[in-house]
Amino acid sequence: MLKSLLAGMGLAVMLPAVALADCAEVSQGQLLISAAWSRATIGTARPAVFYVTIRNNGSTDDRLTGIETPVAGMPMLHETVMTDGVASMPHASDISIPAGQTVSLAPGGYHGMLMDLEEELKDGESFPVTLKFENAGPVSVETAVLPLRAREAACGDAP
Repeated sequence: MLKSLLAGMGLAVMLPAVALADCAEVSQGQLLISAAWSRATIGTARPAVFYVTIRNNGSTDDRLTGIETPVAGMPMLHETVMTDGVASMPHASDISIPAGQTVSLAPGGYHGMLMDLEEELKDGESFPVTLKFENAGPVSVETAVLPLRAREAACGDAP
């Protein structure tokens, strides 16, 4: 029984490390990109989402000006805006990434909309997204596809 308990404790200690291994970080210039994820879709008729965390470790502001991915014919940046209790999602031409700060594209705020899907996004798979920055240039990140009801990246949302 003691062996089983110790083995279980060992697994419990390792599980957070295994979850973190799924969230790759990509560094380019002063930016650290992490926790890129999307939700599984049912078919291709409805758009998918793209979420990511961007940390600007530098002393100069940058701007996210767009995203590209082979899984969507029309990927765009959007922002969820509440007006009189009604949510809308207007297009965002760019997203400011202030020096020394972290900006998260997350549910209820800025996010990527992946419209005109080329393929169904399946839980457990991944796909590439290229983020286009004004100063840092293009940065490619592998994006994990999580279950349809996911609310955050499997590794958490902070780098």
